[in-house]
Amino acid sequence: MRPNEIGVAVKDGIVTLTGWVDSYLKKIAAEEAARRVPGVKAVVNDIEVRLPSSAERTDADLAAAVLNALRWDAAIPAGKVEVTVSQGWVTLKGEVDHYFQKRDAEPAIERLSGVRGVSNLLTVKPQPAPQDLKSQIQKALVRHAQTDASRITVELQGSEVILRGTVSSYAEKKAAEETAYSASGVTEVDNRIIVSLPV
Repeated sequence: MRPNEIGVAVKDGIVTLTGWVDSYLKKIAAEEAARRVPGVKAVVNDIEVRLPSSAERTDADLAAAVLNALRWDAAIPAGKVEVTVSQGWVTLKGEVDHYFQKRDAEPAIERLSGVRGVSNLLTVKPQPAPQDLKSQIQKALVRHAQTDASRITVELQGSEVILRGTVSSYAEKKAAEETAYSASGVTEVDNRIIVSLPV
């Protein structure tokens, strides 16, 4: 990736990325790099994917490649994901049993040649939540090295988890969300944690 392909603007901790790259993977890599910078509260990724002619594929070819990639990923249950491709944009729909299956679907296809973008609309099937779900999540937050559990509160609404509090980095906010999603029975996490630099 050439540095002049991407523009970066920052205001009040919100990073806006603009410009173009020649693959979807590079677009995602730029966003992840921005999120790792201390003080970043949010990232707006307006980078355009301009595929070189050698990477262009028909939507039918790309759909077949996406289906194969999903079949090869052991974490994603066969037959549970519907794939739609329009002008290189891949949309995933369906219902999976666990959050990690939803999370793993996108990385399974983002490296494919011809992908311009991905909309992951997979939903997690509601499951009975264990009685001690809140306690399980709180203990997991304490065990997680990237999170300061004392600054995060956990609320439950059925199988949905609401996280609140203040952390010092976007990475810590995301780690708390991933920790909550990893608990059995969680179908959705509403991450209301605020990123605030220590003074």
